[in-house]
Amino acid sequence: MATESTPVTATSEPSLPEVHASVRLSRSRLPWRRLLGFLGPGFLISVGYMDPGNWATDIAGGSQFGYTLLSVIMISNLMAILLQSLSLKLGVATERDLAQLCRERYGLSVSFALWIGAEIAIAACDLAEVIGSAIALNLLFHIPLFYGVLITGLDVLLILLLQRWGFRWIEALVMALIATIIVMFAVQLFFSRPEYGPALFNLFVPSAQIVTNPTMLYIAIGMLGATVMPHNLYLHSSIVQSRKYQRTSAGKREAIFMSNIDSALALTVALFVNAAIVVVAAAVFHRSGHFEIAAIEDAYKLLSPLVGAAGASTLFAIALLASGQNSSITGTLAGQVVMEGFVHIRLQPWLRRMITRSIAIIPTIIVVWFTGERGTEKLLLLSQVILSLQLSFAVVPLVIFTGSRKVMGEFVNGRALQALAWFVAVLIAGLNAWFLVLMMK
Repeated sequence: MATESTPVTATSEPSLPEVHASVRLSRSRLPWRRLLGFLGPGFLISVGYMDPGNWATDIAGGSQFGYTLLSVIMISNLMAILLQSLSLKLGVATERDLAQLCRERYGLSVSFALWIGAEIAIAACDLAEVIGSAIALNLLFHIPLFYGVLITGLDVLLILLLQRWGFRWIEALVMALIATIIVMFAVQLFFSRPEYGPALFNLFVPSAQIVTNPTMLYIAIGMLGATVMPHNLYLHSSIVQSRKYQRTSAGKREAIFMSNIDSALALTVALFVNAAIVVVAAAVFHRSGHFEIAAIEDAYKLLSPLVGAAGASTLFAIALLASGQNSSITGTLAGQVVMEGFVHIRLQPWLRRMITRSIAIIPTIIVVWFTGERGTEKLLLLSQVILSLQLSFAVVPLVIFTGSRKVMGEFVNGRALQALAWFVAVLIAGLNAWFLVLMMK
């Protein structure tokens, strides 16, 4: 007989109660059919790894240093796979999300401080996504940035109404937008005619120049800092529980296994997108001598003339719009998770989402109104700095909890995995600290 495995006793509502255990799973004996039911949460998480905040660093790295920094994209992705694996395992094993466990283990005062930090990080991430979507609307339809920000703030609220029809609709929309991004960049790769040999070599073999060249190191650390998002760790531990798997030891073990496949597949897609941005920037800008392209608008203006394909810039802008919309959806869901988990605040969904979006939209509107495009570039940079500061406040508790037998029970990390997790946590904290030091010089 299967036995229940509940190392942490639930004392309040489950995470995201409106979607908790709402997605039915196949009981087929065929593993691939059961896997289909688990596909989704990883793709919601993956959009944070290819949001507009990543684009600026990827474009700068490719235009300035060609294919050299592709290995940084690979290393960042491997770190992301590890951390998201820990996050989903935490959610399945404990039936709590990371925010809930912080509240239960650290008390109200510490949880309140962590909540404020998480909200700031989500606002910073939303900032990049709102700006990216507004820039895309401006490039595609010539809508002024100010009005583009307002439109972006409203559309995500309409999109999230799909949740009334079931969480699968949100996942389907996100997957469709990811597919759009993939197609757009696949076409871009064809147009740009990159050198695939050197690109693949640099993807798998890091160059010593990355640590010896200060400018290259600066951009590389920026890529790492822009990749792993703190709100993704909170969100993944929550939405992985949306599946209606058996809450038994065997059921949880299968859920962790299947969810890891989902996460790894989705983050591999994110790897392709980020690598494609670097490759296109290298093949188009670096090869033509345009070494200082960093702004998204500049990349858009130069892409079609340099590639020789009239629609190249349009494809770029469509992918940017899809990226911004995707990230806005997941950022808003993450705001719900941290608010309910850390401080047990339950609001009407539309009000909670309006508050979450307003935190990001209001400062963006103010800056765009007074400074225009010049201000958006500085805001994108500021958003990455804030995320760098907040990341360790999510990573460290995650590593502590997943390494605790009292919290995880039989699903506790083994010694080798725990050592690797601490190594990554310390490395990320050190690189982000060094990134901040470099920025202040």
